Amino acid sequence: MIDYAALMDRSPNPYMVLDRDLRYVWMNSSYLAVTGRTREELLGMSLFDAFPGDPDDLHDPGHEAVRELRDSLRHAVDTGEPHSLGFIRYCIPLTAADGGTVFEERFWSATHTPVPDADGRVTHVLQHTVDVTGLHRMETELAQRRATDTPQPGHVQVGVLHRAQSVQAKNRELESQSRHLLKLFEVAPGFMAYLSGPEHRFELANAAYLKLVNKADVVGKPVHEALPEVVGQGYVELLDKVYASGQPFVGRGMRVQVGGAEPGTIQDAFVDFVYQPVRDARGTVIGIFVQGHDITPQALAQAELEQYRTHLEDLVQARTHALEESEAALLQAQKMEAVGKLTGGVAHDFNNVLQVIGANLQLLAGEIGLGVHAGRHVDAALDAVERGAKLASQLLAFARQQPLAPVVLDLGERLQRLDDLLRRTLGERIELQVEIDPALSTVEADPHQLENAVLNLAINARDAMEHGGGLRIRARNTHVSANDRVHPELQPGDYVELAIIDTGHGMPDEVVRRAFEPFYTTKPEGRGTGLGLSMAYGFVRQSGGQITLDSAPGKGTTVTIHLPRSDQPATPLADPDTGPIRGGSETVLVVEDDAAVRGSVVETIRSLGYRVVHADDARSALDLLETGTRADLVFTDVVMPGPLQSPELARRARLLLPGVAVLFTSGYTDDVVFHGGRLDPGVELLHKPYRREDLARRLRHALDRGDASAAPRGGTAIPAASNDAGLPPQPAPTPAPVHGLRVVFAEDDADNRQVTAHLLSRLGHRVQAVGTAQAALRALEAGGDVLLTDVHLPDMHGVELARQARERQPALRVVLATGDDISTLADGCLADACLQKPYGVDALQAALTGAT
Repeated sequence: MIDYAALMDRSPNPYMVLDRDLRYVWMNSSYLAVTGRTREELLGMSLFDAFPGDPDDLHDPGHEAVRELRDSLRHAVDTGEPHSLGFIRYCIPLTAADGGTVFEERFWSATHTPVPDADGRVTHVLQHTVDVTGLHRMETELAQRRATDTPQPGHVQVGVLHRAQSVQAKNRELESQSRHLLKLFEVAPGFMAYLSGPEHRFELANAAYLKLVNKADVVGKPVHEALPEVVGQGYVELLDKVYASGQPFVGRGMRVQVGGAEPGTIQDAFVDFVYQPVRDARGTVIGIFVQGHDITPQALAQAELEQYRTHLEDLVQARTHALEESEAALLQAQKMEAVGKLTGGVAHDFNNVLQVIGANLQLLAGEIGLGVHAGRHVDAALDAVERGAKLASQLLAFARQQPLAPVVLDLGERLQRLDDLLRRTLGERIELQVEIDPALSTVEADPHQLENAVLNLAINARDAMEHGGGLRIRARNTHVSANDRVHPELQPGDYVELAIIDTGHGMPDEVVRRAFEPFYTTKPEGRGTGLGLSMAYGFVRQSGGQITLDSAPGKGTTVTIHLPRSDQPATPLADPDTGPIRGGSETVLVVEDDAAVRGSVVETIRSLGYRVVHADDARSALDLLETGTRADLVFTDVVMPGPLQSPELARRARLLLPGVAVLFTSGYTDDVVFHGGRLDPGVELLHKPYRREDLARRLRHALDRGDASAAPRGGTAIPAASNDAGLPPQPAPTPAPVHGLRVVFAEDDADNRQVTAHLLSRLGHRVQAVGTAQAALRALEAGGDVLLTDVHLPDMHGVELARQARERQPALRVVLATGDDISTLADGCLADACLQKPYGVDALQAALTGAT
C-alpha cells in the first residue's frame, strides 16, 4: 500500500497545506528547504505571520505581493475553485550570521487547490510552489544585454523565458479582470443570464436570475428544459425572433409564470427586461444576453393600489348615490309631511263648510213642512254632506290623523276573506294569484283599514291593466338588516311583507315620486279622486310600517308594504257589521242623556226582542246597578253629563257584573276613548249616526263576544257596592227638562258662526256669537253658562281661551269644537266636551247639556 504522505514528503517540489484560517497544518521537506524553516516552527502558525513580507522593501511599498497571495488563497477557500499565481515576487525572512533577520528577494509560481470535506465544504488549501528566482535573474541579465544586436550564447533561452513570462503576466491580468467581471455579474442587483446558440442554452445565470425562476441548476440546459413552465407563454418565441433577426427586444411590466417556491407550484412574476443579441467577430448572432429587473412587488402594489382606487371610486359613487337617495327621500318625506299638514288643515276647513251646510239643512227640515219630493232633495243633500265627511276622513287618513282600532290579526286569513270581493272587483280579464307564506307571522293593525288599503291598491292595479293582465298578491315574512336599502326610514327588524304586483303599463319616475300625494292621479277626470294610494300611505305609516312603490313604463307596478311582526297570536275576528240581523232576550242598559235619542234607541232595541232599562246619565245608571239591577250589556254614550264619565261607568259596571258587555256610541271621536289616534284596548264603539241593522249587529256581536276585557282609561278600582237588600229594578227616572243656557259662542268663520248661532237659538239657548277669543272673554264678563269655542281662533288657541275663562269663572262649562282629529287635543285641556266637525244637532245638544 502506497504511503502518500511519505511520497509527498519525498517530492522535489514544495507542498504545504493550510486550514481555512490560513494556518499551517502540513508541509513537505522540499517546502522547508526552500523557506529555510523547520516543521516545528511553522505548524499552527499563520502563513502571513511566518512570512510577513519585507517592511523595508522599496519595490513593494504597498505590500502588493502579500495582498495578491492572500487573495489567491481566499479565492480557493471561498469558491472551492483552484487558483494559480504564475509569477509573484515575495521576500522571505532569513536568519543572518549575527542572529538578525534579513529578507531575501525571491520569485515564485504557485498553485492553490481547495480540499473539501465529505459535505463538500472547503476545509483546507494545498499549495504547490515553484521557486522561479533563477529564471527571473536570467530575464534581468537579458535586459542588460539588449543593447547589443548580436545575441550571445544563452540569449535565445532568455528570450523564450521573457516571452513566457509576458504571456503569463497578461494571462494573470486577464484572469483578474475575468474574476472581477464574474463577481460583478454575480452580485448585480438585476437578473442576468447568457443563452448561447439557437436552442438558447444557459451559459451563465446570476443569483438574481436563479431567485426569480426559483431554480439552482439551469446552467448547461436549454430554456425549454431548464424552464418548462415558461414554454407556451410566448417568451421562447421571443428568443427565437431575437436570435433570428438580430434585433433586441425590450419588455416593460410583462407578466411571466414561473415555478413557485414549493415544488409543483406556479406563481406570477412581473419583469422589465431586454433580450440583447450577442455577435461574434464576423457579426453572426451566437447568443442572447438577458438582463432585467424583477418588479413583482411594485406591480402587485400598483395593482392593489389600482384596486383600492377603483374600490374607492366605487365606494364614493355608491355613497354619493346613497346620499342623493337619502336627500331625495328626506325631501320627499318633508314634502309629504308638509302636504299632510296642509291636508289636515284642508280637512278642518272642509268640515267647517260641511257643518254650515248640514246645520242649515237640519234647520230647513225643521222649519218647513217638506213634501215627498222636497224631502228627497234634503235627504240627497244630507247624503252629500255624509260623503263630504267621508272625504274629510280620507284626507285625515293620509295625514295620519284617523283613529285606528288595531288588533293582532292573521294577514293571510284577511286576504283569503277578501278573495271573492277582489275577484269581483277585478273582473274576468284580470287573473288573480294570492301567495301566502304558510308560516306567516301576525301583525297589529286595523283590519278594516288594512282591507281598504288592499282593495284600493287592487283597484289601482286593475285600472292600469285596461286590456287584462295578472295581479299577484304575496305575503311573507322578511327580515330587514342595516345593509338593506328597502327604505331610508324603515328600521332594521322583522316584518311581514305584503306585495301587490301587477302587469300593467307602469309609471315613469316623475309619477312614482308623486304617487302618494293626495288628489294626484293620472286617471281621466271622473275615474278617481287620487286618494287610494294616499289612504294606504297614511294607514301604513300610522301603523308603524312603510310602503314603497316600484314601477317603470311597460314593466308593471309593485307596491310593497312592510308591517312590524307581532309575537302574539291572532285575535279571533267576527265582523259585527255583516251577517244576518239577530235579536235576543238579554237585558240591555241604555245610558243616553238626550231624551229623544234615548227614546228612539230604547224602542229600537225592544223591537229586537231585548229587555231594556235606561238612565239619562252615568251616575243614574251606576245607581241602578248598585241597587241590584241586572244587565247583560251596557250601551252608553261617550259624552255624558255630570262628574261620572262613561269609561268610569264601564269600569264600575264590570266590577259589579263580571263579564258584562259594554258598547260605546258617539257622534264624534273623543279623546276619552281614543288616544294617539287609536281606539283604547277593549273598547267597542258604534259611531253615530247608525242604522237599525248596524245597532242590531253590534249588540249581538258584543253579547256573543262576552266582553270581559279590561276597562279603558279611568280611575283606580273601587269595591263593588253591596246588593244584599235585593231591591227590585227601579224604573228609569223621568228626564228633567232642559232649560235655556247662556252660551258664548266663539267662531272666526262668519258663515259657521251665523248658522250655528241660529241653531243654538232654535234649541232654546241664549247665544252671544263672537269672532275672537278676546271678544269671548269680554262677553263672559256679563255672565254665561257655557263657552262654546272653535279650537283655531285668530288671536288665541281655544284651549288657552278655555283656561283663561275657567280661571275667571270656575263654574263655567267649556265645549271645544274642531275640524281636526280631536284625539290630538291634550288630556286635561279643561274641556267638558269636544265636538268633531261636522257635528249634528243631537251631538251639539248633548255637548251643551252635558256641560250643565
